[in-house]
Amino acid sequence: MDDTALYPILDTVNSTQQVKNLSEDTLTTLASELRHYLIQQLSQTGGHLASNLGTIELTLALHYVYNLPIDQIVWDVGHQSYIHKILTERKHLMPSLRQKGGLAGFPKMSESPFDSFGTGHSSTSISAALGIALANKHLNKPGKAIAVIGDGAMTAGMAFEALNHAGDLKANMLVILNDNDMSISPNVGGLSKYLAKILSSKLYINMREGGKKALNHLPPSMGEFAKRTEEHMKGMVIPGTLFEELGFQYFGPVDGHDIHEIIRSLRNLKDLTGPRILHIVTQKGKGYKLAEQNPAKYHGVSSFDINTGKAPPSAPKPITYTQVFSQWLCDMAAADSTLVGITPAMSEGSGLIEFQAQYPDRFYDVAIAEQHAVTLAAGFAASGIKPVVAIYSTFLQRAYDQLIHDVAIQNLPVLFAIDRAGIVGADGPTHAGHFDISFLRCIPNLVVMTPSNENDCRKMLTTGHQHPGPAAVRYPRGSGPATPISIDLDPIEIGKGKMLRQGKRIALLAFGAPTQAALEVANNIDATIVDMRFVKPLDETLITTLSHQHEALITVEENTIQGGAGSAVNEFLTSMQINIPTLNLGIPDTFIDHASQAEIRSLAGLDAKGIRQSIHHFINHSSCDIELNQILP
Repeated sequence: MDDTALYPILDTVNSTQQVKNLSEDTLTTLASELRHYLIQQLSQTGGHLASNLGTIELTLALHYVYNLPIDQIVWDVGHQSYIHKILTERKHLMPSLRQKGGLAGFPKMSESPFDSFGTGHSSTSISAALGIALANKHLNKPGKAIAVIGDGAMTAGMAFEALNHAGDLKANMLVILNDNDMSISPNVGGLSKYLAKILSSKLYINMREGGKKALNHLPPSMGEFAKRTEEHMKGMVIPGTLFEELGFQYFGPVDGHDIHEIIRSLRNLKDLTGPRILHIVTQKGKGYKLAEQNPAKYHGVSSFDINTGKAPPSAPKPITYTQVFSQWLCDMAAADSTLVGITPAMSEGSGLIEFQAQYPDRFYDVAIAEQHAVTLAAGFAASGIKPVVAIYSTFLQRAYDQLIHDVAIQNLPVLFAIDRAGIVGADGPTHAGHFDISFLRCIPNLVVMTPSNENDCRKMLTTGHQHPGPAAVRYPRGSGPATPISIDLDPIEIGKGKMLRQGKRIALLAFGAPTQAALEVANNIDATIVDMRFVKPLDETLITTLSHQHEALITVEENTIQGGAGSAVNEFLTSMQINIPTLNLGIPDTFIDHASQAEIRSLAGLDAKGIRQSIHHFINHSSCDIELNQILP
């Protein structure tokens, strides 16, 4: 059967206006087509599957009721916006999703006027939507501001900071809580549907406002008693008391897969003023049985077979750095009963599933609360426990104050296992992990390590765990050079690099992931190469020796050049008044769009070809007395 025949309605819909022209009954059929289309597309390209399957009806209802882009939606977390992209003239770009030059996997303001605000990290939508609502007020603009927050994003403190502020200002905005965890309201049946219908109806709203006016004329004691009785009764049947205390009118819960109920609620709420929250309950992975059964597994997928859910057959892949960390954590936990593992809602991505299974009493998933994760670790460390914080590089940025204030100033023994450091790839600039060397190395007391292979990663984790102060091991996404891994738990000497090849005239100082590419170049041009291993403390003795034995130094890292490891080398050379031509290679001073890791390395000049070309250009234009034909055959 021709695939196009599967989408008779979707094939006629490419814009939000075309959605508004459909009947409500037709929207139900369109939702079914979109669900099938999304599964089909992501089976080819990969992407965030389960969360988008859960928001199809909600997205259709929003486009049906509101006037986009005059009305503005902020999606949180942004990976649930695929259907929004399809309905806003980007359906034809879906085959290019998360590929170089193609459709971004998150909302992106430069991609479409329908993307009101870029969101890649969680829990920012309410703050951004509040800013939009206040701007509309200042500029006398007619648009509505809507925040769609879900996928655990409401667990972060920032969301409640924004709720508190918006409620206090009585801002004209709507927050839609996409509850797909089923923890707030497990039953979405007749009673819940009835409550949602009543609570969002104009009759109820008018009665409620009238009741408030009536209470104002009662004696204070009677009015307070009536108010407390109302709140007590509401708290018994609906989970909205907290939001009401923050100044929001609460409506729901609504079945997030009943498009007629969602449309009815949105229409009832559309013209109200003040801060409102609509609570909908959805199912991650809705419509694809395998994703419904295991939404975590199908949260983010590579290409897969729709019938089996499995990735296509491929050659066996070497062990990943995440797997190295996972095995080390379990091994070290067996050897050290004071070890605990902490993660901000990334137990699967960071490799803590096996540790959780083996040591459930020593595993702490704090939800999307990076700041809390770091200070929790500091509290553990202050009391004699040895915490390991497993966190992505890009998420550690959110806990920078806690890293400095609560851990480093107090010199507490917290180990940060920093995954996805360096070039990450398809998720784009919001998930780029190439800033951590710059923001870590300026912090006193902190040891910063950059493994170049799997065995060194394991040894550095042990080194950090045994260190009496804070330490960080930053390792890349994916696999290394398939170096054999020893099963011991031996540390390495802090602050000591490792000579990989003794050559002539030029020395390459490699930090972490680019070491193998730099080694290939060194072999080709007969240069010296060292695996520096430590960004902080630097192996200053080794750098001094290399500067005396060579005519030029080249530093290579998967971090921004500004403030990175190469900058640390420059600072040391300057402090010692060592005058030697030095080239720093790393990520340029720009945000790099989504592409594969290999494509980004090529673009940044951090593959072997790029490193060689940069050296060629440097030697040709530097003051060092090196003939190109002597080093670049």
